[in-house]
This record gives sequence, C-alpha cells and structure tokens, in this order.
Amino acid sequence: MLHTDSNFIWHTAVVLLGALLMATTLAAPVAAQTGDVAKVEAAVEALRVAMVAGNEKELNALTDAHLTYGHSKGLVQNQAEFIKPLLGPNAPGKFNWIKQSQQKVEVVGKVAWVRHIFDCENQLPDGKTAKAHIMVLQVWKKDAGKWKLFARQAVIPG
Repeated sequence: MLHTDSNFIWHTAVVLLGALLMATTLAAPVAAQTGDVAKVEAAVEALRVAMVAGNEKELNALTDAHLTYGHSKGLVQNQAEFIKPLLGPNAPGKFNWIKQSQQKVEVVGKVAWVRHIFDCENQLPDGKTAKAHIMVLQVWKKDAGKWKLFARQAVIPG
C-alpha cells in the first residue's frame, strides 16, 4: 500500500507541476502582449507630440527608415518626406494640434496595428489654417526593443 500511495502522490505532483507550467507558459505571452500594447500606445502618443512640436530627433527615433506614410488624399511619403514638412515654426505641414480618439491597438509578435480617428488643425503655406478629420491605420514594428512606425495610411470617412 505504501508503494501505491507514493505513486499516487508522485503522479499528482507531476500533474500539478505540468498544469502550473502550462498556465505560466500560456500567461507569459498574454502578459508580454499587454505590456507591449501599453508601449505601443505610448509610442503613438509620443509620435503625436513630436508631430505637433516638429521635433526632428523624436520623429526620426519613432519612425522606421523604411517608413511608408500614406495621406488621405493619396500622397505617399518616405521617412524623410514625412518629417521635413513638420520642422520649424513656419513649416508647411506644421500642426497646431492633433487629437486622436477611438484608438484600438493589437500586438502580434513584433508587429502592432493601431486604428484611430485623427483630428487636427495645421498651418497651410499661405498662412491660413485647415482642419482634418480622418481615419488612420498605423503599423508599428518592434526594432531592438523599441516600437517604430513602419507604415501609415489615412482615409477620409465616407
């Protein structure tokens, strides 16, 4: 009987250890993904702030060298073409403010997509201001532990 009892205890311990390992293994990616969602949200906000400020250093740090940035009216820019019009107090693309709402973020491994409504007011080259209300899809990729904007496409709601 003693031998059977020890087998039962051993078997129970192995089953419990297996269940614990499985639960930990399954929970780890969910916890990491939750942490990455917060990091992507922080990167999206940092990009918004850098766009309004025209902060070249931050804009370069938050965007990938292979960035493709699509505007709602069809203009497509690379990283340099996206950043240059935002720089300086009289920049042709200077934003007075940007508000993002209805944001959704999903992280899949080292890639994340973000959808939101993008409302803004920006300076036009003639000194007037214009407002925009668009829907945006951003694709971010994790590069050396940091999230960088890899692709962006905007559409006019319709």
